[in-house]
Amino acid sequence: MATDGIEQQVLTGQVWSDFCDQLKRSGEQILRSEAPSDAQTRAEGFRYLTRLLRIALEMHLEFADPDFPGFFSPSHETAKIGADNPDNLYQYARLNGANQYRVSGRRGSVSYLSFGTQKGGYESDGKMIQTGFIDASQLRLDADGSFEIILSQDRVNTGNWLRLEPESNALIVRQTFLDRANEQPAQLRIERLDSQQKPEPLSAERLQQSLGRVASFVENTARLFANWAQGYQDHTNQLPPADQALCQSVGGDPNIFYYHGYWSLADDEALLIEVDQVPECDFWNLQINNYWMESLDYRHHRICLNKHSAQPDARGGVRMVLSHRDPGLPNWLETAGHADGTFCLRWVGAERPFHPVTRVVKLDHLKELQ
Repeated sequence: MATDGIEQQVLTGQVWSDFCDQLKRSGEQILRSEAPSDAQTRAEGFRYLTRLLRIALEMHLEFADPDFPGFFSPSHETAKIGADNPDNLYQYARLNGANQYRVSGRRGSVSYLSFGTQKGGYESDGKMIQTGFIDASQLRLDADGSFEIILSQDRVNTGNWLRLEPESNALIVRQTFLDRANEQPAQLRIERLDSQQKPEPLSAERLQQSLGRVASFVENTARLFANWAQGYQDHTNQLPPADQALCQSVGGDPNIFYYHGYWSLADDEALLIEVDQVPECDFWNLQINNYWMESLDYRHHRICLNKHSAQPDARGGVRMVLSHRDPGLPNWLETAGHADGTFCLRWVGAERPFHPVTRVVKLDHLKELQ
């Protein structure tokens, strides 16, 4: 489309109308026949779309220019995607694989830190394929914990290097806390190395492209994870290993082994999630989500247990209890007023995973199992 045609669509408001029409169509993902139809799930679903919109506006409009990158958080306390990890600080920057970049900062004390370059996107092909990866165990650090990473297509033989491909378009950073209140996150900045330009004013063409990507991101992300949740319902109250290749294809960390499932409990029921032996690993956690695969409100409810917070048993295993009411036992996870939802377990850096076993029991019988 000619640039003057795009300018005319901006001038007439057609670009905005098209954007709003696609956002409206995204609501069909919340109204899918297999999704719970109660008012709470619907309300959370439509709120979820507004959260995806906020993320997408940051990703594809405000921080969209790969020539002038900056970090923002694509999942946090009030905007969540695809079983977002409550123990993570996520940071994201847009890239152009033809450019060179430098990430600099200090390591901090956070338990796990990884950097991955990616190509694709939920707004386009529904994939986020890794093109380069490095974690803190591979970083060369100065005595004070400071470091630099060069991002480029051509290998850097000195210092830290993170690979770019010509199609690379994003950097995702995961900082994972064992104890968020007492750990210091890495302080990071990103800059382009091979240009001294300054940003141009917003053009009609860039606005049209950005709004199109924003609307596609909201619709495609909502569809992607609604499809996942639909599939999990075939194994209610079970937590089987996920399709690891699928998890990696949508941006998963290669050091993580994932489990995903669907839970549904009556008021007098509890779900036991048991692991006979917790593997040696950098980190693990289990989290409870709503139907839309958003972690429940971890600011006010205990919906996540990890390597630090869970109480192990005498054999080195762990038993976690999900229920609507506090059973008075260790490792209770709250449903936070939800009748059903999804859940996720992840082992990070485990040599081999140990699969969890689940079973539903009556709340009144829980203490008999001790």
